[in-house]
Amino acid sequence: MSVARDLSALLRFRDFRRLLSVRLLSQGADGVYQVALATYVVFSPERQASAAAIASAMAVLLLPYSVVGPFAGVLLDRWRRRQVFLHGNLARAVLAAVTGVLMVADVPSWLFYASALCVTGINRFVLAGLSAALPRVVDADRLVIANSLSPTAGTLSAFAGGGLAFVIRLAGADSDAAVVLLAAVLYLGAALTSLLMAPELLGPERELVQPRLGTALRGTAHDLVAGVRHLAAPPRREAAWALASMTLMRFCYGALTVMVLMLCRYGLTSDADDGLRLLGLALGFSGAGFFAAAAVTPGAAGRLGPARWIVVCAASAAVLEPALGLPFLTGPLLAAAFVLGLVTQGAKIATDTVVQSSVDDGFRGRIFSVYDVLFNIAFVGAAGVAALMLPSDGRSAPLVVTIALLYGAIAAAMARFERRSVSHQ
Repeated sequence: MSVARDLSALLRFRDFRRLLSVRLLSQGADGVYQVALATYVVFSPERQASAAAIASAMAVLLLPYSVVGPFAGVLLDRWRRRQVFLHGNLARAVLAAVTGVLMVADVPSWLFYASALCVTGINRFVLAGLSAALPRVVDADRLVIANSLSPTAGTLSAFAGGGLAFVIRLAGADSDAAVVLLAAVLYLGAALTSLLMAPELLGPERELVQPRLGTALRGTAHDLVAGVRHLAAPPRREAAWALASMTLMRFCYGALTVMVLMLCRYGLTSDADDGLRLLGLALGFSGAGFFAAAAVTPGAAGRLGPARWIVVCAASAAVLEPALGLPFLTGPLLAAAFVLGLVTQGAKIATDTVVQSSVDDGFRGRIFSVYDVLFNIAFVGAAGVAALMLPSDGRSAPLVVTIALLYGAIAAAMARFERRSVSHQ
């Protein structure tokens, strides 16, 4: 069955249409808000962006996922999910409007970041709730299709929202505050759309809820520790190595992202609008690399094996990243964005495959929670390291070379592990 036919079949379910509408509006607003936040920190004429400011913005965007993520499910299984979408999006609408006010007011930076942190923290509950609610709006036969198409549609909506934010900003919006207010309107739309569903429709079933919150939270922490121990056992060593490699590659990608932001703002152009256009191009090339990875990886990993494909991705980055990065020119920068998008996403797809095939079914959810935490902490940590190494114009040969050496070390370590695994078989 084609994707269009799958989607057409799902859209016959009225409540699925309504839940999907909440997702599209909510994640579209996320895209608008996150781009507005980034452009305010990096490209506002009234602000002198620094690598440290960029690292702070990344921490605001990503750390809530790491801290709240593993425990979000415990609370979502106690609250009516329809109400999470209603009150969560209403709160984000208000907080996004507050963010817009803080952007134009003369207030300490920590107030702005606190407001943004609250918006992104609530996002974890909304996204997890959207996934948890899906089985309540489609039948069992179509649940797999819904789990495939609904998050994909949400991601596309987030990209569209980010693109819209870029267009509005480049078209002459007076400030990033105006773009943030658009995000507030979209969050409000998501909240109002959720009212089309009955409060009890999306669950959870009250009789299945664990009675004590403290017990549930402690149980979650205990389960995460058990998941790490399961991963460390010899039969899952390949999954552990793949996760370690992917975490380090995510670190590399995070450091280079900060460098690209600084280059777009100061190193390759002195005009903020030109820099914003260049950043949009770089993100587009990186996104094209992600899509290319989705097309290439299944065949390549099938022929080589997922572990060897991770080696190829890391080794390719080790060679191409300095070759394209050290000239500090626009053309090579865009090519590097494509290559790094391809190898990073290619390695992630391979890592997901290794984890899914190596880890026992009863531990997969916990391992992917650990994976999510490592993924985001690595990105934020990389931003902090880059902030210490980057000059004001972003042109740092030592950072480029250090990242290339790290990619090379990842490739060498993973290749050595693969050889030892083959020799022991």
